[in-house]
Amino acid sequence: MRKFEIMMVLRPDLDDEQIRAVVERFVNIITDHDGEVTAIEPWGKRRLAYEINDYKDGFYVLINYEADGSFNNELERNFRIVDTVIRHIIVRQEA
Repeated sequence: MRKFEIMMVLRPDLDDEQIRAVVERFVNIITDHDGEVTAIEPWGKRRLAYEINDYKDGFYVLINYEADGSFNNELERNFRIVDTVIRHIIVRQEA
């Protein structure tokens, strides 16, 4: 099992319930593929460095998890499908 972290930027016009639903969706994907979520850190709404899809702000969420890296393609596919996520990155943490 390797350690990963996901940083995702959500649309700023989402309410708390919608943000929770998006985060829960990705947590469920991780746990369904025998992964373990170790931390979820909502960073809140912050100014973007540059406009993305006419948004100047975004809601940042950091998810730390441990899993086999073979299903990261499934995560990437889901990030492209969900229109509430405007940017994301998956990074493998050093051991």
